[in-house]
Amino acid sequence: MSERGMISREFVDKVRASADIVRIISGYVSLKKKGDRYWGCCPFHNEKTPSFSVKPDDGFFYCFGCHAGGNVFKFISMYENIPYYEAVARVAEDLNIPLPRREQTPEQIAREKHIEELRQVNKLAGTFFHNCLTMTAYGRKGLAYFHQRGINEETIKEFSLGFAPDAWDKLSSAFLQRGISPELLVECDLARQRQGGGLFDRFRNRVMIPIRDDRGRVVGFGGRIIESSQQEQAKYLNSRETVLFNKRQLLFGLDKAYRHIEKAGFALVVEGYMDVISVYAAGIRNVVASLGTAFTREQCKKLLRYAPEIYFCYDSDEAGQNAIFRAIEVAREMENAVIKVVQMPDGKDPDEFIRKHGAEEFQKVIQGALPMVEFQLQYIVRDMDLNSLESRLQAMARILPVLSGLKNMAQRNAYVARAAQVLGVAENELMNELNRQQRGRYGSYQSQPQEQVRAARPARRQADDACRRAGRVVLRAVWQEPVVLEHFAGMVPLDAVPDEVQGSVLRRMKEMLDRGEELTDVMQFSSLGEQAVEELSRALVEEQSQQDLMGLYEECARLLRKHYLHSQFELHRLRADRLSREGQKGYIEELALLQKIKNEMDEL
Repeated sequence: MSERGMISREFVDKVRASADIVRIISGYVSLKKKGDRYWGCCPFHNEKTPSFSVKPDDGFFYCFGCHAGGNVFKFISMYENIPYYEAVARVAEDLNIPLPRREQTPEQIAREKHIEELRQVNKLAGTFFHNCLTMTAYGRKGLAYFHQRGINEETIKEFSLGFAPDAWDKLSSAFLQRGISPELLVECDLARQRQGGGLFDRFRNRVMIPIRDDRGRVVGFGGRIIESSQQEQAKYLNSRETVLFNKRQLLFGLDKAYRHIEKAGFALVVEGYMDVISVYAAGIRNVVASLGTAFTREQCKKLLRYAPEIYFCYDSDEAGQNAIFRAIEVAREMENAVIKVVQMPDGKDPDEFIRKHGAEEFQKVIQGALPMVEFQLQYIVRDMDLNSLESRLQAMARILPVLSGLKNMAQRNAYVARAAQVLGVAENELMNELNRQQRGRYGSYQSQPQEQVRAARPARRQADDACRRAGRVVLRAVWQEPVVLEHFAGMVPLDAVPDEVQGSVLRRMKEMLDRGEELTDVMQFSSLGEQAVEELSRALVEEQSQQDLMGLYEECARLLRKHYLHSQFELHRLRADRLSREGQKGYIEELALLQKIKNEMDEL
């Protein structure tokens, strides 16, 4: 839902009032509190000294470097490169605020009804499997399996774990009796069609793990075998993809983990849902897993909304290590992401390690996570005989692209030195080879790839003078006390405000106040252009003087009044000169007016 016409101003105000701008922006930018606002490095241009400020009381952000500014929706729109009203819809969904509905075609109504039916069937199936595990004799061996793996009743309840009975059509028969259509059961991949007619259950004699979306709604299932007699079957059996279940978009456990990820500052990514459950049961809650597919860009972006760091903790076998290497290649494309790798000792996966050594030892393993480049370096050389020239050359060929991808010069130089030490080659030789390859890649010499910034917003200096600074104080004063506008308009006609952008904002404010509208959101002025939103955002975010705002406003209003009088004095002086030269009437009146203006200027 991204069309502007579908979302009213009232709905935008409702969502904005419910949104925590600091929490949301912190999912993209590392912020630190200073006074009544938060500061960080701007995500829209390259900078090392923080100039990006968020003022939570008023719900605005502003960058003093590139002058980007606006509300929380503007930030999402710029960062994700999506339309403004699509950003509103995203925040609304995150807050579980129902989106407004527009008039729909019969086909659209039928589709929404069908999707809701699928959700309901999945929800009922989750309850069915959980009850079979916890309330019937069918589930005894399932409970024994979970207990054997150290998963207690509390965790079983937390994840709504279940069991699929060892029967051909236990679920299908029960659901058909409840009036659920065979077509829905097949579409949800809970049942399959028999060749001779009828249905049989897709999941049988397996412990069942409900797979939920980010909002905690069941969208599919994973089933695991529990008996040695099942070894000829697939160890894990997942629901096929449906309109609700897209493996590229989903992360198992995120609905429970996201707040813990925010708190811990990093997400722990493991291979499978049994690893998530075991790690979670051990008290480590910031853990998620991809769903039978390689780690995807969509999953990575989702995690980075909650924390800037991702720790990959896959199995220590060959397949697991290769999967980590592929995941790193996906994650390193994300700007500002910090990637580390947890190396599992003893050839164990997280689940096995915790059962053998306990949660405390696993925490220590996590704390020893390797930085991404160090892991890649060790991974590349681990099976190579570096006494062999050919092996060293092969290792160098694989390491150079890793080093080339480092954007931070100091970090790159440090790892060049580290790689040279590991390979047993001269540091300057490795650096020369790296630079030679980059000359070929970029067409001309560069000591490192040019940094990719999220948006083409160069840091720029804005012409600033006393009048412009005073105008921002007036904007802030009017925003906080709208009655001030009438006083200011009596001192300086709004058409005569020296800064054109500030004048346009003040005139729009007057139009709104005259109509009885409230000043609540800088994006109310978006129709005036980007500069208007940026200037108002800056006015509201700028550090205030220790002086009382109203006292400061009076000084600034006097300064702007004096500037206005100077312009009027010059206007009437030129008119008086012209009338005098032409011998026309009105010369004396102009002189009297000039004197009146001069007298007021002297008093200010």
